[in-house]
Amino acid sequence: MIVLAAVFAVTGAASNAMGTAFQRKAASTVAQGGGLRLLVELAHRPAWVIGVGGVAGAAMFQALALVNGPMALVQPLFVLELPFALMIAAPLMHRRMPTSVWWSIAGVVTGLALVLAAAAPSGARDQASMVRWVPVLACCLGAMAVAVVVARPGRPPLFRAAVLATASAIGNALTAAMLKSATGIFAGQGLVAFLTAWQTYGFALTGVAAVLLLENALQAGWLAASQPALTIGDATVSLVLAVALFEERIRMGWWLLPEVVGVGFIVWGVVMLSRAVPAVHGATDHGGMTADRHPE
Repeated sequence: MIVLAAVFAVTGAASNAMGTAFQRKAASTVAQGGGLRLLVELAHRPAWVIGVGGVAGAAMFQALALVNGPMALVQPLFVLELPFALMIAAPLMHRRMPTSVWWSIAGVVTGLALVLAAAAPSGARDQASMVRWVPVLACCLGAMAVAVVVARPGRPPLFRAAVLATASAIGNALTAAMLKSATGIFAGQGLVAFLTAWQTYGFALTGVAAVLLLENALQAGWLAASQPALTIGDATVSLVLAVALFEERIRMGWWLLPEVVGVGFIVWGVVMLSRAVPAVHGATDHGGMTADRHPE
């Protein structure tokens, strides 16, 4: 079951990478803006629709991963989305990735393997009591709301990008937690129980909010500011929610040493890869998007 969960998670990361790449292209073709108006404009872009399809596929694989394994294992594997995105984009843009990018990808993969091998995430629960859910929902939704207020238009672009990406990361982690609970209900109690569970509608709403925050983060500033916050933030918050909600366990004690070393590799690799994205995509704009800004 653990191996199956890992396979589904890696496949989901690849699908999400494709979806994000198309969303990023679509976001680069619309005028600066935010809120629902941005979402309406993006909905008219074929690339954005394709991107949503990739993200939807990722959600399906994520659900399959979460129902087969602990959240503390599944969500960190989505860090692989960034390396996948670069490896997908390079041939599509007829570009060669520098040797330094391959070293960065190796750093992310090595760090992730080290962290997961040392932490050995475990846990079989997929439900939590409302006593646990209420403070988690309050903290996560509150943090997302504060981020939107703090990152209002007029603030420095780099600051806005990082804050909005962090809010999107929190939304992604909360979505994953509710998705795990909802899929557990579906697997154990059937479709009717799934359709009447609050978690089902909760993960749908938070998922949409996270996507909208991501679109605004991509438009706000350099990808080098938003991508690390999004990637590292999602994995970190997901780990906290896995422990707080589902009582999942990771190894502590001296195992913390290789875990910290692995995290260091991941952070270094993600930061370096985020800086490389504009070069691979041929980007010249402030948001790290593709240089092609012509409407599709």
